[in-house]
Formats: sequence, structure tokens, C-alpha cells
Amino acid sequence: MCSRAVTSAVSKMPGVYSTHVNLVSETADVLYNPNVVTTDDIGDRINTIGYEYMGIHDNNSINNDVLEKKHAESQKKKIYRIIIGFFFSALLMYLMFGNVDLGHDSSYIMLAISILPFIYVSYPIIKSGLTSLKHLNLNMDVMYTLGIGVSFVASVLSTFHLLGSSHFMLYDTSIMLGSFLMLGKYLEDRAKGKTSDSIKKLVELKSIDATVEKMIDGKLVQVTVPINEVLKGNIVIVKPGEKIPLDGKLVEGQSYVDESLVTGESVPVFKDVGSTVIGGSINKDGSFKFKVTNTNEKTVLSQIINMVQDAQNSSPPIQKLADKVIKYFIPVILIIALISFVVWYVVLGSPFLYSLSIFISVVVVACPCSLGLAIPTALTVGVGLAAKYGILIKDGETLEVSDKINHVLLDKTGTVTVGQPVLSNVINYSDMKDDEILKIARSIEQLSQHPISSALFNNENKKDYDLYSVEEFENVSGKGVKGKINGITYFIGNEKLMDENNIVLSEDVVSDLESEELDLKTSILLANDAALAIISVEDAVKENSMKAISELHNMGIKTSMISGDNRNTTEKIAQKVGITDVVSEVLPQGKLDYVKKLQSEGKIVSFIGDGINDAPSLTKSDVGIAIGTGTDVAIESGDVILINGDLLNAVAGIQISKKTMSRVKLNLFWAFAYNVILIPIAAGILIPWGIFFRPEYSAFAMALSSVTVITLSLLLKGYVPEILKDG
Repeated sequence: MCSRAVTSAVSKMPGVYSTHVNLVSETADVLYNPNVVTTDDIGDRINTIGYEYMGIHDNNSINNDVLEKKHAESQKKKIYRIIIGFFFSALLMYLMFGNVDLGHDSSYIMLAISILPFIYVSYPIIKSGLTSLKHLNLNMDVMYTLGIGVSFVASVLSTFHLLGSSHFMLYDTSIMLGSFLMLGKYLEDRAKGKTSDSIKKLVELKSIDATVEKMIDGKLVQVTVPINEVLKGNIVIVKPGEKIPLDGKLVEGQSYVDESLVTGESVPVFKDVGSTVIGGSINKDGSFKFKVTNTNEKTVLSQIINMVQDAQNSSPPIQKLADKVIKYFIPVILIIALISFVVWYVVLGSPFLYSLSIFISVVVVACPCSLGLAIPTALTVGVGLAAKYGILIKDGETLEVSDKINHVLLDKTGTVTVGQPVLSNVINYSDMKDDEILKIARSIEQLSQHPISSALFNNENKKDYDLYSVEEFENVSGKGVKGKINGITYFIGNEKLMDENNIVLSEDVVSDLESEELDLKTSILLANDAALAIISVEDAVKENSMKAISELHNMGIKTSMISGDNRNTTEKIAQKVGITDVVSEVLPQGKLDYVKKLQSEGKIVSFIGDGINDAPSLTKSDVGIAIGTGTDVAIESGDVILINGDLLNAVAGIQISKKTMSRVKLNLFWAFAYNVILIPIAAGILIPWGIFFRPEYSAFAMALSSVTVITLSLLLKGYVPEILKDG
């Protein structure tokens, strides 16, 4: 059993913060005996150490429905406790301060009214606090139990005249305190549920079943089966409007597929025979069949979900600061609370219960739950936001380091450029229009397997083009092709093919060929009796590369292009996209050495690449950004994965990281600000001016601080990276 799967389903109860259980350390006595361990054993163990076992979370929508139902029931119980608590605390306050005549000693009546509501409202809090204390875990549940318990016990002792002349009732305070704590927990659980919307949406993309082809009684039939019964190699049928259940490759039919929720690409993508499809995407119009290539946890969608979950469950280095503060915070607060009590009771001579209420106020208002929530809530939203745009961030540390990037290294081929040749331009010497020239060239080249043939079609499906019928097609090895259209023989190829067929090239044609070569283009000639046109192809710069690099410069981030290609080619491409620093003709080790060199100069380096030769540099750089359309090795080596391979998303990922870390710092500011401002007030600094901060006010302020932090984190969901606002 995977510990991550279990821990993600465990919620801290009933305090005002959430945490994960380390099953290895906390349940070692169970886990170390694999012959007898069951999920019930683990659940029982989790419950005994002060947590609530909710079930196993395995990204299965059915299991998650059960967990959601349990969570909803838990929330409903909290609401009941909140309503009962506030009703009886209001009733008690009315009886205490409403001049209601309850007889000679009203405190007995107050005790009778409050005892059952107090137990009902406070039981989960006190139970958790005592369990934590039993395991020597000094946390906020212990402090809540201390605050609630002391206020109620002191009231009972006062009722029976066991505290001398002190007669200061805190029954209403005890119940209201528990009610506010439960309200804070309810609001936080509700808000935190919203931070994982991205995961929920991704999980909802998973199909429950699939229609597959099966041979039954010698006949090929279509059968709908549960998704976990579909095997690699099965043929799956997808109809218009249906969800594609698994990853695969089309073997029949064609359609446009909406992959937006998986890749962030908003425009539907055309799919034809040979095209790959991603499980979870939506088939828009046509029907098709595909052969399954990935099942279960190996599908792209499952890997995305796991990666996003892992990132959301991880902690950035800044979390260590918060953890360190919290470690010492609780003992310090207890000391401050005790000093406040002593000052008011011993030094200033205030009544015992009055001084005790100040002690309780300090203990409750100082809850560091907002401090504990400041980082994970913002982190969860930030990682989910990035996933929405097809940017997968592997862990919290990557998010924090990305905020500090000041130098980006970009591989050339497949990163800044498309990575395969596409049609560049046509130099036309005939009376025909360029479209006609291309139609003739494509008609003949459609029968060729040469890479230039695909480039003329911009690597798209040749069937999508209106082409002429070609006769007497012939492939001339190493020189080109020829064929007859409407009785006219055309030649497409290099100068050798022209010489071989006695086609004389004018000085203009020769000069243009040389010029195209200097511009790093691959050119072919189209001719019949004379040269009709020069058609050039090149590894073109990606559409958004220039905009992405310009935005990096605007952000104050220096860029360099590094490539194994020759210097002339690399510098030409760099010049086109606005990069001035170029490193060329280097092997993978040379790329790695350059990363180390920049880091030795104090630079925080991000490397963006897609090839196997980029893997060492992706791993060594502070933040490796892998183009998701590249090799598996490069993707595995990257800290950030761009599913659709668009450089705009690389910049968007950095901007999301900066925004998330900015929100983390804002959250931390407010978390500290609440405590810095309210602890002195709770300790009684404003009492000389008639302001007494009652314990129930402290509970409300504590809940408000947590909700403030979570709300600030949730507002991050609406952030749109600057570079994507126009797109």
C-alpha cells in the first residue's frame, strides 16, 4: 500500500489546521507486520493517535465519491455543533446579563443548562487534545483543550464556592469558545476543499468504462467494459461527444479532439490515423478507433494527477521557517499567557477568574493555525493553477526556486524552433501564382517519402490538400523526383537533377539559391523546360518563441541559446528571437559545464530543453523545464513539464511561481500580524481604556485569521499570467 495514497485521505480532527500522518513512524507496529496488516488496522491506528481515518484515496472517482460523502457528513456534524453551541451560549449570556431573576444562586441553573451543550460541542476538541497530550504532541489541540477546559472547570469550581470569593461565571465563554473553534474548522475545511479543485477536475476526466472490440463466437463485436479491464493493445471505439477513455493511437477514422483540460491547449486538435490521443480529452465530431498504448496509472492523465498531487503535498524550503516558528511558538505563548495571569492576579490584584479569562484569551488568540495554513494553501492553489495551463510543477521547492530564476538557457532545436523542417518561402520565376506552384510541387511530392515532402505539407496530413493526379512518377535517388501532370513533365530537386535533364539555370536562380543557403534554408527547384521556382524549407522558429523571450527580458531575466548545431545556424536563430548570448557546437557535457559555470557565478539557472542530450543539463540546473512533446528521458529529468511544448507556458510557469510565492509571503505577513497585534490586546494592554478582549473574541479572531489566509490563497485561482493575457 502506498503511504501517499493513505495520507492524502487523512484529515486532522477537530483542530483548526490540517496535516499529513507519517504512517511509517506513527503506525510502525502495524506496518512492520505485513502478514497481518489490513486497511482496518491502519485506520484504527490512525484514529487512536488523534486523526480521523477517511479511507483510501487512489485517484479512482468511485472511491473519491465515498470520501467526499464522509467529508460532507463530517461537515454536517460540525454545523450541528456550531448551531447548538451558539444557541446555548447566547441563552446563557442573556440569563447572565439580561437581569433575569433565577433565584438565590443562579450558578447552579447555569451549570445545568450548559453541561450537555458543552460536552456536545467541545467533545471532539477535548478528545483530540487529550490524545495529542497522551502522545506527547504539544499542538494547538492541547491549547484549545486547555482554554476550554480551564474556563469550564473554573466555572464549576466557582459554582460550588471552591475558589474563595471569586464568582465570575465563564459557562457562556466555554461553549462560545468551542463554537467558534468549530466554526473556524468548518470554514477552513470548506475553503481548503476549494484549493484542490484542479485535482477534482482532472480526476473527473477519468472514464469509468470504454467500448472495445472483442471476438465473441467468431464474430467481432463492440462491448462496453469497465476501464480497469481494458488492456494495452485493445481497440477502443469513440463516438462524437464522448470522452476518450485511455491513451492510444488512431487506427481508423478522424476527428477534432478537445485536449484543453489535459494540455491547456484551447483549440481542438485534428486527429487522423497514426495520431496519438490522450485519455480524458473529448472527441468533438467524428467517430474513430484507437489502439490502447497506456492503461491505469501509466496514462498521461494519471501521471499528471499524481504529479500535481505530489507537488501539492510537498513543502518548499520556506515551509521550514514556518515549522521552526511553530515549534517554539506554543511554549512561548504558554509562558506569555502565564505571565499575563500572574501580572493581573498577583501584581494587579484582579479576581481569579478575571485573570484566568485573560490567560485563556492569550492561549486561544495565539493559535498559529493561520501560520500553518499560509504556505500549503497557496502552494496547492498555485500548482493547480499551473496544471490548468498544461504546466506541471513537480514539487514545492521548484515553485520557490522558480521565483528566483535570473538566467534562462534555451536549447535550439525543438525548443526555440519547431524541430522539423516546414515550408519557408517560394521564389517564383513563372507566370503562375504561388499557390499553383505549391499545388504542382505538392502533387508530385505526395508520392515521395523524403523529409522535404513532409515539409512542403508543413508536416500535416497530405489528404487535407487539393492535389493533381500524377502520372509516371519517378524517384531519382539523391537528386529529387519527377512526374507528369496534365501531360507536362515536372522536375523537383537539386541542381544535379536539373543538369541531368538539360535544364539551364539563369544567374538570378543561381544567386537566389546561394542566398537561401546563406540564410540556412534547404531549397529545391521546380522546373519543366526551365526553372519555375525555388521552394525553401527550414526548421522554423516556433510561433511564440520571440514573444516568450521578450517577456523574459522584460522580467529582468537574462537568456542564452545553447546548441550542438554550428555557430552560424545558432546565431541566425538567436538573432531572430532576440537572444544575444550564444553557445554553439557543444556536446551534452558542454551544455552541462555551461550550466555549472553560470551557477558558480551565483546565477539561479533554468534550462529549457527537449532532447536526450538535454537531460543532464535539465537535472543539474536549478529549475529544469522540459518540453512535454520531447523525449521521455528529458521529461523525467525536468522539474517543470510543458505538456504542449509552448515556450509561452515556460514564462507563464515562472510568473505563476512568482505570484504564488508573493501570495505565500502575504499570507505569512497576515499570519504574523494577527498574532503580533492581538496577543498584547488579549493580554489586557487595552483594559485601562475599557477594552477587555474576552476569550470568545479571541476564538473569533483566531478563526478569522485562518479564513483570511485561505481566502487570500483562493484569490490566486483567478490569476492569469501576464504573458497569456493576450493569448
